[in-house]
Amino acid sequence: MCRVYGVTRAGFYGWCSRERSEREHQNETLAKRIGAVHRASRGTYGSPRVYQVLKREGCCVGENRVARLMRAHGIRARVATIRYTNPTLQHFFSATRNEQLDVDLRTPDQVWVGDITYLKVGAIYRYLAVVMDKYSRRVLGWAYGKRKDVALTLRALDRAVRTRRPARGLIFHTDRGIEYAALAFKARLAELGITQSMNRPGKLTDNIHIESFFHSMKTDIVHGLTFNEDREIQSAVRAYIPFYNGTRLHSSLNYVPPAAYEKQLA
Repeated sequence: MCRVYGVTRAGFYGWCSRERSEREHQNETLAKRIGAVHRASRGTYGSPRVYQVLKREGCCVGENRVARLMRAHGIRARVATIRYTNPTLQHFFSATRNEQLDVDLRTPDQVWVGDITYLKVGAIYRYLAVVMDKYSRRVLGWAYGKRKDVALTLRALDRAVRTRRPARGLIFHTDRGIEYAALAFKARLAELGITQSMNRPGKLTDNIHIESFFHSMKTDIVHGLTFNEDREIQSAVRAYIPFYNGTRLHSSLNYVPPAAYEKQLA
C-alpha cells in the first residue's frame, strides 16, 4: 500500500500514531450539532437552512464548512424529482383577469393564492386544496378529498376565511381550473367581497408561490414514502402545516417562518 501511494513505511506508521488535530475534534462536535438540527427539521433541511439555524444559535461557522461536513457524514436534505407536463388547452368559463400583477404587497391579506395538488394513496389519487397568503407565504386553509371539484376548493376557502376574517377587497388568485371558475365559487367570492384573479392564458408561473409550497411539502413529507390509507396522509398534512407555518425556515422570507414573519411585521 505504501508503494501504491508513494509514501514511506515510517511516514505511514507515524500518521497512524499521530493524535487527531483540534480541527478534527471541532468537526466531530459540529457534525453532531448539524445532525441534531437536521433531525429537528424532520430531515428536510439542506446546508443553507442548517447554516442559518446554527448561526442563530451563536455557532461561528461558515456555510461551506457546513455543506462539506454534511456531505462527509451523508446528511442530506430531502429532494423531489420535478416532472413537467404539457396540459391540453381547456375551455375557460370566463375571461377573468390577473388582478394581482399590479398589487404592491406591503401587508398580509392583500392577495391570497390557491391551488390543488394530487396525493397518492395506495394505487389511487386524492386531492389537496390549499389557500396561502402571498405576502407572508402562510397557509391559511386547506381541504382534503376524494374528488377534485368546487366543493373541495370552497372548503379550503371557507377555512381560510374563518382563520383570518379578511376585509372586503381582498384578491384571491388561482389558475383557470373549473374548480375555481365554477359559478358556485364565484358566487361565494362575491358574497365575501373578494375579487377573483386568475392566471393569464399560458402563464403557469403566475401562481408560482403556491406551486413552490406544494413542491416543498411533497419533498418534505410525501416523496419517498408510501401511504396506504387516507388517514395516514391526512395526519401527515395536518402535522406539516403548523410546522411549515411556525418552524420551517423560508428562504424568500430571509430564513424566517411565515408566522414569525407576520409577527415581525405586526
